[in-house]
Amino acid sequence: MSEYNMLEVNNLTKHYKVGAGKQVVHAVDNVSFCLEKGRTLGLVGESGCGKSSCARTIIRIYEPTSGQIILGEQDITTLSQKQLKPIRKKMQMIFQDPYASLNARMTVRDIIAEPLLAHKVVRTKEEANDYVYPMLERVGLTKEHANRYAHEFSGGQRQRVGIARALVLQPDLVICDEPISALDVSIQAQVINLLKDYQEEQGLSYLFIAHDLSMVRYVSDDVGVMYLGNLVEMCESNEIYKNPLHPYTKGLLGGIPIPNPKLARQKITSSIEGDLPSPINPPSGCRFHTRCPYAKSICSEAAPDMKILESGHSVACHLYE
Repeated sequence: MSEYNMLEVNNLTKHYKVGAGKQVVHAVDNVSFCLEKGRTLGLVGESGCGKSSCARTIIRIYEPTSGQIILGEQDITTLSQKQLKPIRKKMQMIFQDPYASLNARMTVRDIIAEPLLAHKVVRTKEEANDYVYPMLERVGLTKEHANRYAHEFSGGQRQRVGIARALVLQPDLVICDEPISALDVSIQAQVINLLKDYQEEQGLSYLFIAHDLSMVRYVSDDVGVMYLGNLVEMCESNEIYKNPLHPYTKGLLGGIPIPNPKLARQKITSSIEGDLPSPINPPSGCRFHTRCPYAKSICSEAAPDMKILESGHSVACHLYE
């Protein structure tokens, strides 16, 4: 593993048993990538493609079926929950729903202080205040908000509380599971700018999961595209928007609306037809072949390997063999 990598994921797989266990949901299959220190990797794809399952498996909320997860220089794949506890201080998560992820019976001060007490950074709630109050200010709230409960805040303010809870331990890696999807556009920009400013100051790494490709372009250094549990394309953020290679990526980019009606009429779209196949019974070969306009006979027979092209652009597609 490179000394510059904060996170390395090798052939990560997560399957869920359905019912009596005779059927299996293929949520994540053989996903591999690296996240360098101080950089942001964006994971994009349709709902149900496995982004959130991948993130929650990396942070060990879900147990991996197989594969390897390396944080820094430590393999955390098979560590017990007791062994993971000191590691969790280094990696935190911002959840999608800012209301469901906060304890409705706890004040904001207690919510943010909880990880400090759990990891014994402080011994008492009074000591925790020295961390809680500055962090509230840092995320755009005030000391006066500390004694309120989650239901007393707007969605954007609740998400700021969730961010404060994740950042108060000063982690090395933060996994952002669609942290802005439930927020208004103006609030989205504020939250994104907050995360970027904190990254510049502290040098932490983000794994950023989102549906909005235009937002991912703004926040991410690198972008990975997932489809039905597989990683199908990865490269630097600007490159994937200038030169998308995989037909699925082209379809996602083709679906981004253009605010100028004249330019929108001139735009050549590459839409994705059909519905996402069931992850319980995924298609053979390339999983996108049932919806791909360029599908060949080999696409239904053999799954393509991830190939690294000369530009450093990685793509899993038989069109580039």
